[in-house]
Amino acid sequence: MNDLRHRDVLVVGGGQAGLAAGFYLRRQGIDFAILDAQHTHGGAWQHVWESLRLFSPAQYSSLPGWSMPATNAGYPDAAHVISYLTAYEQRYSLPVFRGVRVEAVHRADGGFRLDTDDRGTWTARVVVSATGTWWRPFLPALARAGAYRGRQIHTVGYRRPQDFAGERVAVVGAGNSGAQIAADLAGHAREVRWMTTRAPRFLPDDVDGRVLFELANRRYRALIAGQPAPPGIGDFGDIVAVPPVRQARDGGQLHATPMFTELGTEGPRWPDGTSWACDTVIWATGFRPALAHLAPLRLRRDNGYVVTDGTRYRHDRHLHLLGYGDWTGPASATLIGVGPAARDMAAQIRDTLTGRR
Repeated sequence: MNDLRHRDVLVVGGGQAGLAAGFYLRRQGIDFAILDAQHTHGGAWQHVWESLRLFSPAQYSSLPGWSMPATNAGYPDAAHVISYLTAYEQRYSLPVFRGVRVEAVHRADGGFRLDTDDRGTWTARVVVSATGTWWRPFLPALARAGAYRGRQIHTVGYRRPQDFAGERVAVVGAGNSGAQIAADLAGHAREVRWMTTRAPRFLPDDVDGRVLFELANRRYRALIAGQPAPPGIGDFGDIVAVPPVRQARDGGQLHATPMFTELGTEGPRWPDGTSWACDTVIWATGFRPALAHLAPLRLRRDNGYVVTDGTRYRHDRHLHLLGYGDWTGPASATLIGVGPAARDMAAQIRDTLTGRR
């Protein structure tokens, strides 16, 4: 077929997972293209807050084939990651089509039809969904109650602490984002209260992304081999104590407050009748996989997750999901972790296209 909008494989999403997929699809000699809704390089890294840094040194935060250049500023920041992803895409001449938002994926004769916003229809024999989670922030019911008169934002809307100067700010969430944003605001906001549903659990100070990836990979290999699973990341803690978090914690600026049960017009309220008036609530409450484009396929799920064997959708070997978390490969939502999952996926896609299972 000579249609310029047909490929054997189409990858939806041009962030870190999409680029890792492209690297290994190219190695397998597969005809593919990457469709990315963003108009510039860097995926979700273009939109994170200014002070965000990786959990690991550059050499342990790399996509397959080429190590991230080192930085003298400690762990790499978002700008360094964006620069790396841009250079990576160019280094391997990956066929990324930008400004192409895939709105719906449909089954069609011999494969799939992908409808886009204003760039026409594309077709493929195999589809790889690599859209990540940033585009689907999760807000709990408390945030949607509607009584609060102050400002509410999710992590995706946070950029810099100076935007909250002189404010009382509630940061909600016991994970890495909540801890980092609360630490970031210290010394800028008038008052910061970090609110969590349970006591925060800091990982040992010497644990970073390298260790997390090794733990996730060891656990995954044991499960695949049918062996008893060694402890996972969650058995040790939830929060990586990156330097700004350690500094705020050790300086007495990072104390967790029990979670409130109601968000009144002025701010949080607790069951004992106490309340706190604040100007802004920042919800660091996580994300969900951004899979709206796959809705027409009516994929089967288990406990809310699309059922996969590795990256491959269990009920159709022509569909893969890459980079959404451990259920699509150990640590596959990270720069260092997505490579092994992408490598195995590309080999499976090659077998599918050549008629081997």
